[in-house]
Amino acid sequence: MSANQASIKAKKKTSASLGKLALRVFLLVQTFIVVYPLIWNVFASLKTNQEVMESPWALPTSFNWDNYVRAFTTAKIGDYMINSVLVVVMSMGVLLLAAVPTAYVLGRMKFRGRSFLTNFYMAGLFIGGVYIIVPLFIMMNDLSMLDNRFWLSAVYATGSLPFSVFLLTGFMKSIPHDYEEAAMIDGSGYFGTLFKVIVPMARPGIITLIVFSFFDFWNEYVLAMTLITDDAKKTIPIGLANLMQIQTFATDWGSLFAGLVIVLVPTILVYALLQKKLTQGMMLGGVKG
Repeated sequence: MSANQASIKAKKKTSASLGKLALRVFLLVQTFIVVYPLIWNVFASLKTNQEVMESPWALPTSFNWDNYVRAFTTAKIGDYMINSVLVVVMSMGVLLLAAVPTAYVLGRMKFRGRSFLTNFYMAGLFIGGVYIIVPLFIMMNDLSMLDNRFWLSAVYATGSLPFSVFLLTGFMKSIPHDYEEAAMIDGSGYFGTLFKVIVPMARPGIITLIVFSFFDFWNEYVLAMTLITDDAKKTIPIGLANLMQIQTFATDWGSLFAGLVIVLVPTILVYALLQKKLTQGMMLGGVKG
């Protein structure tokens, strides 16, 4: 190897090393930007009101767990959380019951009009619930569907159905037809094949859908604020917004930050428990879908 070639190789190696170093620094900065507010929120939730106002960046002198007690009792975060859990569970149930069979039919069956139905569902990706919130409110008011957690869940599930069908159809198409044919030979019908063969094999896609939908339903604010007016049925985002308005006058910042931490815990737990499955599902969907 000549001196010129060795010099070029050394320059390329140095450039690659600098590129990796720059990427790592960038990722560290991004991590700090995301993680620091969360850590600050946790520390602020353990401070007194005086500490929050006088030294917001300092560590708490003592752990004031009473803030969490007041968040559950005075601020009623627990009631809002129960409502959110009910809405999310019902939304998930309605969404999976509708999306899984629809994706199975569109992804694995051939029939006249399949392309039209597929395009029809895909067109729903461009329609957000916020854009149709006024006619939606009028229609639900005329049908006496307001202040009902089930109908709010149905609206959530309907709004997420186009994306869910789009996501699951790719997983359904990636499953070899040999499994389906073997199940049919054994006497299994369409529903038996779907739930005994297809659903277990499409589990990564279903888990990915569950995680995305959980984040969407748990944090949704506009529809919940519009369709639910009864304080006893409001969800976590509405409860936090009301709590922030109250704290403007009550100045109980400790319970406010404690409420924010309580809301973050389910989201962090769901992501931590399903992060590996989520990554696998996204990789499979990207390669096979």
